[in-house]
Amino acid sequence: MQISDVQHDSPGRDDRSNRSLNREWVEITNNTRRAVNLDGWTLQDEDGRTYTVDDYRLRGRATVRIHTGQGRDTRTDFYQDRRHYVGDNHPGTATLCNDRGRFIDDESWGHNPHRGNRR
Repeated sequence: MQISDVQHDSPGRDDRSNRSLNREWVEITNNTRRAVNLDGWTLQDEDGRTYTVDDYRLRGRATVRIHTGQGRDTRTDFYQDRRHYVGDNHPGTATLCNDRGRFIDDESWGHNPHRGNRR
């Protein structure tokens, strides 16, 4: 499991519209052949904002995209239902942890290197 891609700066004008918010996202990829139960896994930013996955199995060799804004969850896209940007167009780090709080992966952007807070 890994954070495979991050779009921390929503393309276009940052007008806080739901469309703009949903253009900010993090992708999680299962790079194994077996499905992984992500129920209770968390995606957290440096400011402590946390999104928790609920009742979801990610198929082998599949990717799910977690958007900031509102929407209806599908097999390939989840929505955090937030009304404010998470990335804030500033340097940052997204951290993925399993359902036991164990560090799985992180991804940094901007001028901030990996935090090295691996659990």
